Amino acid sequence: MTYRITGLDPAAFAHLAGANEEALAAQNAVRVTAARKPGFPCRITLEDAEPGETLILLNHVSHEVTTPYRSSYAIYVRENAPKAAEYVDAVPPVFAGRPLGLRAFDANGILQTAALALPGEADEKIRAVFADPDIAYIHAHNAAHGCFAAKVERA
Repeated sequence: MTYRITGLDPAAFAHLAGANEEALAAQNAVRVTAARKPGFPCRITLEDAEPGETLILLNHVSHEVTTPYRSSYAIYVRENAPKAAEYVDAVPPVFAGRPLGLRAFDANGILQTAALALPGEADEKIRAVFADPDIAYIHAHNAAHGCFAAKVERA
C-alpha cells in the first residue's frame, strides 16, 4: 500500500505574502515570527519554520465537505513558500516529535475511524488505517493543539 502526503498549495496563500497588518486582519490573519523550532509548522512545506522566520497565522478550511465533518482551524504558512512538499511512503519532518490524531474518511467525507499516532508511529498507523479499503483519505492533526497538519491520500 502506497500513500502520499502533500502540503497545501502555496497559490492559495500568495495574496497574504507582504500584506500589511490591516489587510491581514481583514482576513482574520496575523503575521508571526517563529520564536523556536519546533513550534511553528508550515502547512505548505511541512517543516517547522526556523527561529526568526515570519509566517502567516490564519484560519483554514481543511475539510471542505457538505457533511457534519466540515472543519476549519488555525494554521501557519510561510510567506512566499516556493512549492508544496510531497512525501510518498514517508512522513514529513513536521510530524516528527508530535503526537498526531489521524481522522479517516470515506469518499463521501464521513468519518469512519480515527487513530492516535505517538511520535515515531505515523507511518505504521497510516498504513494500518489504509488497510480498510473504505478509507479514501486521512487528515492528520496535531493531537495537542488540534490543528490540521496534512492530508494523506492513497497513492
